[in-house]
Amino acid sequence: MRRFRPGETAVRRDVFRRKVWSAQAFHVVEDGPEALIVGCRPGAEVLAPTTWIEWLLTGDRDVRVQALPNLARGDWRLGRWSWRDTAHRQWVPPGAWFSVNAFYDVSDRHRPAHWYVNFQRPMHRTRLGFDTFDLLLDLVITPDLSRWEWKDEDEYAHGRRLGVVSDADHRAVEGAREQAVAMIEERDGPFAAEANWRDWHTEPGRPAPALPEDVLTFGLR
Repeated sequence: MRRFRPGETAVRRDVFRRKVWSAQAFHVVEDGPEALIVGCRPGAEVLAPTTWIEWLLTGDRDVRVQALPNLARGDWRLGRWSWRDTAHRQWVPPGAWFSVNAFYDVSDRHRPAHWYVNFQRPMHRTRLGFDTFDLLLDLVITPDLSRWEWKDEDEYAHGRRLGVVSDADHRAVEGAREQAVAMIEERDGPFAAEANWRDWHTEPGRPAPALPEDVLTFGLR
């Protein structure tokens, strides 16, 4: 699979049982042997489950809770959404069961807001970008890397009970947890000072990345 050039659009798709669960358009920052690095700003196109969109708009927790049973049954609908409020940079290393995500407050001169480690299946590159699947568990980290906490462990446990997260997924995530914490403690990868992620800005005037027309069908038949 070819490498992406800086500035090209790459689409992250979360795919479950050969069906798209979500898709988000990013601009490529860098594509090298260590990782694919992508970014976006408000306005980037997203396809997401309608339950997730309704939860964001209303704050109704019951709506969000329904998303997992829908996923387990393979019964969900997608709606269009535009990324809001933050700029987002994502570091996706080949073969890893996690990505590192940095979020920036665009209303405050791109101030670093927080880090996320998102646990997910290893990326599979495609012509559109890459496919993966979010395994529900996150590690949230302060901008200065001084503190972190696990997020959505109850949702992760529910996903295991429903069969969304398999036993093999769980074993891989257990190892990935240790790797991610070690990276933070050792200030490695995007957490390294020389990586200079704190000062990243999206390019002013660049159009927000858009999803291609075949985002729901490419490579899934």
